[in-house]
Amino acid sequence: MSPRPMVRPGGRSARVQESVHAAVRELLEEVGRDALTVPMVAARAGVTPSTIYRRWGTLQELLSDMAVERLRPETEPADLGSLRADLDAWAEQFLDEMASPSGRAYIRDALIGDPDGTNAGQCSAYAAKQIDTLLARAAQRGEPAPETEVVIDRVVAPIMYRILFRPGRLDAAYARELVTNALSALQNDAGPRPAQAAEHTEKMPPSGGGHDDR
Repeated sequence: MSPRPMVRPGGRSARVQESVHAAVRELLEEVGRDALTVPMVAARAGVTPSTIYRRWGTLQELLSDMAVERLRPETEPADLGSLRADLDAWAEQFLDEMASPSGRAYIRDALIGDPDGTNAGQCSAYAAKQIDTLLARAAQRGEPAPETEVVIDRVVAPIMYRILFRPGRLDAAYARELVTNALSALQNDAGPRPAQAAEHTEKMPPSGGGHDDR
């Protein structure tokens, strides 16, 4: 299922979202997550609790909405002159941000308050868009590049799995190892592997024309 496009609200709706998000951030610092309530957020934001309930439904969905906004990249990925350098830098930054305490909290909130998977899809779209930018640059340079989904499968997915379930090896070396794995897809696509080539040769009919009728 394709994620619903996230449209930034405008006018009064935007002001309400901004004030509510700011209130949540302040209160999380002051009282912590366990003590946070919708009436408390409403009072700090200068809105009624019903405004929050109508827009977000529950406190957890509000936190999830905030998390998705916080996970939105603020800048374009760095252009370091080659696909390898660009992907290394992007993967290292992605891992560092997602594996940080705040990153883990945002991931948790984005997923817990996301019954239909919309927020997860939006977060995935953020990463895919940044990867698209890197691959488009590579194409402009004339560099071969893997498909976006290959980078998602071989770089983003392993990082997220380890963050959620096996929090080890979350360092720059691991990020670069994953990039190497993603780029190896280019070599695999260049032609059949030696074993496959040998098998194909064995199946080829003998050359030289004709067959012996003796």
